[in-house]
Amino acid sequence: MDTPTKRDARARILAARRAMPQAERAAAGPAIRDALAAEPLLTTGGTVAAYVSVGTEPDTRKLIATLWKQGTYVLLPVLLPGGDLDWAAYDGPDSLAPAGRGLLEPTGRRYGPDAVRRAAAVVCPALAVDRAGTRLGRGAGCYDRALARVGPNTLVLAVIYDTELLDTVPAEPHDRPVNGVVTPGRGVHLF
Repeated sequence: MDTPTKRDARARILAARRAMPQAERAAAGPAIRDALAAEPLLTTGGTVAAYVSVGTEPDTRKLIATLWKQGTYVLLPVLLPGGDLDWAAYDGPDSLAPAGRGLLEPTGRRYGPDAVRRAAAVVCPALAVDRAGTRLGRGAGCYDRALARVGPNTLVLAVIYDTELLDTVPAEPHDRPVNGVVTPGRGVHLF
């Protein structure tokens, strides 16, 4: 269930993202890639579940390509009709195809919603995160369901802009926390 407080917060954040200068948005991708390229759990050749950014989200495409080139096994989500996420391997830029809602999804073999369990790290989208790790998503619950499957030692990082790390965000009992954030200006910040 979506509360009016969450809807208002989402509307404010999405409006701020749309108003952000294109140059600032363009600079976010390389900064996020560089910050996460120094994170050992993402670069030691294990499995990382990530996502392909869309719209005004901080760019993750450079990060995905860098991890893959370094030998990290990258899983990307495939949105299922019921709103859950399946996972498939990233095998280079040609392994992505347009999907509904403006998404790009991997075209290879799907491994099922539980594949995220084997990830050493999960890099997920968010609109905002508070200093306790409460993540505000877009409201569909896809990532709350996926994050409920990760192991207790899995590093979960949300990708946001610097201004989206807040003191508090509205939360409900089903919301799953993250261990930290990565922002273009602050890099990786763990809670």
